[in-house]
Amino acid sequence: MSQANELRLGAHEEHRLQARSNGREYRILIASPKEPPPPGGYPVLYALDGDATFLTMAEAVRLQTRKPHGFDPAVVVGIGYPSGEPFDMSRRCYDFTMPAAEGTLPARPDGRTWPEHGGADLFLDFLEQELLPFVGERFPVDPAKHTLFGHSLGGLFVLHALFSRPALFARYVAGSPSIWWGDGAILEEYDSFVRRFDGKLPPARLLFTIGAEELPDMVEDAEQLFAKLRPLADESVSFQAGLAKFPEEEHVSVLPAAISRSIRFGLKS
Repeated sequence: MSQANELRLGAHEEHRLQARSNGREYRILIASPKEPPPPGGYPVLYALDGDATFLTMAEAVRLQTRKPHGFDPAVVVGIGYPSGEPFDMSRRCYDFTMPAAEGTLPARPDGRTWPEHGGADLFLDFLEQELLPFVGERFPVDPAKHTLFGHSLGGLFVLHALFSRPALFARYVAGSPSIWWGDGAILEEYDSFVRRFDGKLPPARLLFTIGAEELPDMVEDAEQLFAKLRPLADESVSFQAGLAKFPEEEHVSVLPAAISRSIRFGLKS
């Protein structure tokens, strides 16, 4: 005789937050550890596309923080949408992108027009002014160990966050970033970022992740931007940059590997 039981995956919370910055609702998923925080507070891993990434990241963190050899316990925050869709294209296209003229965007595979886009700075306002304080009020956290993870358009947003507000997070993981957006507008942001700091980059850590079997342009774009950053990082005492390329993985299959690597990147001292 078989019996169906509910699968329990640790202590998770779900909250709905209405952003003041853009008036939109977010589904916030939080996994918190049972263990007490380390002396400086819990590290926090923030995952974009939370409906697709949260459970994988939360379970991987639970495993990778097991003692006696694991990392310190950490909080995982998934930023998702009320639809619950793994990738809510209309919402993520708005939140994760900078303004771009239609002529600078490629045709979509399904032939449809691009959804509303260009809301990245308002979404950053939501993270900075609302979500991070919300999490900080609920848990003793260490702001020096806040990591932002995003994939595809989310990876583009991670780069935008770093180049425009580098102090907001300590560590940034740009997974398979859509550097092509707006004819490579993020590259102009990179140039402005370097000029603003006169080549002496601010304290932050950046990791690119990419699947070796992704579209050649995606792989090349990530590798070329990393190649630009690497010499500056090598000269810096406070900025670090790395790239993890996963063999035999393509744009979607690479996601679990990228999540696992982002945890190690975010929780290592």
